[in-house]
Amino acid sequence: MAKSIMVQGTASNAGKSLIAAGLCRIFANSGYKVAPFKSQNMALNSYITHDGLELGRAQAVQAECAKVHADVRFNPILLKPTGNKTSQVIIQGEVYGNMTAQEYYKEKHKFLKNIKESYESLSQEYDIIVIEGAGSPAEINLNKNDFVNMGMAEMASAPVLLVGDIDRGGVFASLYGTTALLPDYKNYFKGFIINKFRGDKSILEPGLYQIEELTGISVLGVMPYERFLIDEEDSLSSSFDNYSKKTIDIAVIRLPQISNFTDFSVFEHYDDVSIRYIKGVSDFGEPDLLIIPGTKNTISDMRYLRSSGLISKIIKHSESGKGIIGVCGGYQMLCDSLYDPHGVESDGKEIGLGLINAETIFEKEKVRTQVHGTFNNISGYFSFLNGAKFEGYEIHMGQTNSILENISVIIDNNNVNKKDGLACNNILGTYIHGVFDSGEVSKAIVDKLRQEKGLENSDNMADIKLLKEQEYEKLAYIMQENINMKKVYEILEKGV
Repeated sequence: MAKSIMVQGTASNAGKSLIAAGLCRIFANSGYKVAPFKSQNMALNSYITHDGLELGRAQAVQAECAKVHADVRFNPILLKPTGNKTSQVIIQGEVYGNMTAQEYYKEKHKFLKNIKESYESLSQEYDIIVIEGAGSPAEINLNKNDFVNMGMAEMASAPVLLVGDIDRGGVFASLYGTTALLPDYKNYFKGFIINKFRGDKSILEPGLYQIEELTGISVLGVMPYERFLIDEEDSLSSSFDNYSKKTIDIAVIRLPQISNFTDFSVFEHYDDVSIRYIKGVSDFGEPDLLIIPGTKNTISDMRYLRSSGLISKIIKHSESGKGIIGVCGGYQMLCDSLYDPHGVESDGKEIGLGLINAETIFEKEKVRTQVHGTFNNISGYFSFLNGAKFEGYEIHMGQTNSILENISVIIDNNNVNKKDGLACNNILGTYIHGVFDSGEVSKAIVDKLRQEKGLENSDNMADIKLLKEQEYEKLAYIMQENINMKKVYEILEKGV
């Protein structure tokens, strides 16, 4: 049977996903067979496993840190917000249905068996399970029938490390208050980790001693503020705000229900490229390349583009001759029209951007598959991509139809050949998430944008797999330098 340890946070975005990922890498580097686990995840960033099942992106990243393939058991319940207080509920990798928050909380007890099945089967196969909580365990209004925070810790008999974000301020109050609101679980909390600290640690030390005296819980370490180029979980990501102007300006529309924005993180590895997220007309600027990303609700976000005035900016950008790429939902928006006959996302019909002569029809069944392929048949602006190979995955409800010829032949994980994507003049659309992770694709795009500025081609090609490995090792190293891992191993061994 596996030993388990749980990472919880005093609030969302405290850093628990990253700390859990770091523990996965440290344990894996020590020779243990490690599995990440999060019983319930709410996120719009998701990933498709080799067997075509869907789980949260954070658990896919943690799997990479643990040096294992992503497994849907790592995240048995995934909630993907669709707007209007409704989420698509995904159970063990497959769509269960759309539910309001009230409907979900009435039925959530039914899903406990799925969590137990996943956890218990992993426990038979792995040495260590690193469990991640969700939000804060001190949401006392949600603690009845909880199976994601203290309820999960109790189910797994897992000792808990509590992470607090000092960068937000009030870290001591949040650590103290979280444990004080959960007196029945006091014995589960075995250590505090203070995250995102800037400055001289000696100034912090009096507070560390006092919080230990007040709670009886040890401070295991203080993690410095550090930016890791590691895929993050949701729209609270600091990626949206970390922008500095560089030679090449790639802009991504920040849709209200943006999903899988990690598709574009590869460009952060090119020194002269900046990725920025456009919220409205005032910050549109004059990007060298515009990307319309994936979304959990294409029709709703298409209406947002129209009501916000961004549609006129997008059309003007297309008329300038500069490139526009749409990925998944963004690709669907590029079409002439969107039809939803089954009420998958909304009702009826919506006019698209009209930049590609095609229509998208939403269907009841979700396409979920890993793919690899090659760009071809592209004429016009994006012809430089012809011959570039890529890997990625599809995850969408709609099918896009056109008289135009598709631009890439892909092979899905069932070894079935099919075609994907459309191009028209300076517009390119594709359903493939992760298509830019290919060094051939990302470098070709960067070189094209550099050539337009009269610059030579880039000296480097981003090898995303190698770069990810470097970041995972960097995270593990910094954690080992700043967290008492000897004490963490003792907590793991002793349990609750």
